[in-house]
Amino acid sequence: MIGNVFHKFNYKEIMINWCLVVGGLWASGIGASLVANSRTRSPMKPSLRLIHARMHAQALTLAVLSGAAVYRYYEIRECGPKQQAHYPSPTVAQLVEWELQSPF
Repeated sequence: MIGNVFHKFNYKEIMINWCLVVGGLWASGIGASLVANSRTRSPMKPSLRLIHARMHAQALTLAVLSGAAVYRYYEIRECGPKQQAHYPSPTVAQLVEWELQSPF
């Protein structure tokens, strides 16, 4: 399945540095788009090239985030739902004690 392909990568390390990964991806998307639409190949103004580069980078970022969401969905689906811890309902005496000791 999909999970077997991604287990080669250190998934936990990517999740810890998620903002760096997405930011780097966005910056590389802008750079790649600017290089692809360089002045020699495109008669567009620099401001228009920058707008196009931002659009390409955002589309690339959305594609990667969507892929991560799909991966996470299948990862959770394979593992099954987590067991919820069962906490007994508090008694009236516990609620009154909590209300009396609460600083709010």
